[in-house]
Amino acid sequence: MRKFALALLLTVSSPALAAPSDDLKTVIADHWAWFLKENPTAASSLGVRDYDDKLSDYSLAARDKSAAEAQALLDRLKAIPDAGLTDADRANKGVLSRILSEQIESNRFGQRLMLFTTYSSPHQGFADLGSYVPLYTAADYRSYLTRLPQFPKINADIISITRQAIAKGFVQPCEAMNGFETTITGAIAGKPEDTRFYEPFKRNKPNDVSDADWAAMKAEGLRIIRDVLTPAYQQFSDFYVKEYKPKCAAKVGVSYQPGGKDYYAFQARSHTTTDLTPAQIHDIGLSEVARILTRMDTVAKQAGYADRQSFIAKLRSDPTYYAKSPEELMEAAARQAKLIDGMLPQYFGKLPRLTYGLKEIPKETAETTTTAYYSPGSLASGIAGFYYVNTSKLDQRPIYELPALTAHEAVPGHHFQGALQQEIDMPDFRKHAAWFTAYGEGWGLYSEYLGEEMSLYDTPEKMMGRLSYEMWRACRLVVDTGMHSKGWTKAQAIKFMTDNSALSAANIEAEVNRYISWPGQALGYKIGEIKLRELRAKATAALGPKFDLRRFHDAVLAQGAVPLDVLEQAIDRWISAEKARA
Repeated sequence: MRKFALALLLTVSSPALAAPSDDLKTVIADHWAWFLKENPTAASSLGVRDYDDKLSDYSLAARDKSAAEAQALLDRLKAIPDAGLTDADRANKGVLSRILSEQIESNRFGQRLMLFTTYSSPHQGFADLGSYVPLYTAADYRSYLTRLPQFPKINADIISITRQAIAKGFVQPCEAMNGFETTITGAIAGKPEDTRFYEPFKRNKPNDVSDADWAAMKAEGLRIIRDVLTPAYQQFSDFYVKEYKPKCAAKVGVSYQPGGKDYYAFQARSHTTTDLTPAQIHDIGLSEVARILTRMDTVAKQAGYADRQSFIAKLRSDPTYYAKSPEELMEAAARQAKLIDGMLPQYFGKLPRLTYGLKEIPKETAETTTTAYYSPGSLASGIAGFYYVNTSKLDQRPIYELPALTAHEAVPGHHFQGALQQEIDMPDFRKHAAWFTAYGEGWGLYSEYLGEEMSLYDTPEKMMGRLSYEMWRACRLVVDTGMHSKGWTKAQAIKFMTDNSALSAANIEAEVNRYISWPGQALGYKIGEIKLRELRAKATAALGPKFDLRRFHDAVLAQGAVPLDVLEQAIDRWISAEKARA
């Protein structure tokens, strides 16, 4: 869920007698230069200003070229022998190899033609451009004004690729995409000065810009929004409604698409960083659901209810559990975040320098998206991370869920992990571009579990909210595999989540739509959290009285985002080092 280059000299060979570690450093440096060139807005956000006048190329030709260059890099990596490499070198080699391999493999599937989900789209991503590139100087704003009018080229590529997707049967299911067109038109709704594109011009004028130039820049921004971006966004919305929507898929599973079964197996491997099959993941989910149901029954009885269903019915219907306004919900989220901030030194030895803020999810996507998410910041460019909260459908956003939600999306979850990753002494590609769902989302879910030890769930309602959130992730293993590998319908998936969690109907609807349109991504959360808890139990048993929870957490986070097998190897080494420590 992260949004992220010097021409790469792919044919340059290492010096004749260079050590393997030197060869590896050369490949890593070449890869990073290539990555920044391929992702110019990410380069800007990281303080590399060589590509401030460019946007990424969305065309299929560019993606094929990128995959070929990734293959050349991978070939160079494979030629480097592990003998002579340090443990850190081997980890760097393994992480980069996996990133490149998955890019290459994903480009071989027809599903590469599918460019949007209910969770994200290029149009929504571009509407946020002003929030993730630095805008402090006259040059920054000139860069912004240079990039905005380039969007019609991207838009044309998106439409061209999506027409190919329609022709070849790679389209999203009708049941999942209700209201998607409003996420496009909503970005340009109202007056140009009310759009997210214009928000940078509502900030204080940069010191190196005169009043006259600032007025001219603002006028140019309004003109681009009105005359360039608005027609492009409307063009895509019209295309979606007239050409795409009538051809949407009748069945929800990706396995019904050409090559869909193999594609889903790849997605399962990619997002869990394991070799687990969809069938094995489905069974793990059923086992976790049964375990969590037992705990939910216990909490309900302790709260004075005859059974879990009675307590959940009360939680879903009692208006006292729900905010009356967006402001009330945001204030409650902010208070929860600061309460957790004050506890962090008790559980972590190293705290991140980068701060985070709180924002509402944009109104044009709020109705159809998830309850919250996190957007990473950049320490190098002075951009904070942000915890986004959904303030639509307030009667479906219970306040008792905020402790678990905040622990996952902000601290000690995504913000804490992502901000620390930027400070680790390791190659830039691992600091800023490495992301593995099982590690990142597994850490987010583990952070919810850690909330029990932090006493975040100090009422039966909050504890049921925490267990419902864990059940939500366990149900994902069942319903995602159910729909994409076992032929389940959307109705079956909704019923399973309704019967087994305390989530509101709106959250369940949005989540199931997300799983339908983004196959496999939801599998990483629970698989990652299970591994993290296994590693903690392993370390506790091995170290006995020498086990230090703060040091364990620091050791996990010191790896940055890695596949689960790489994490396990690192923790095994850490356990050995702890045993030897006086």
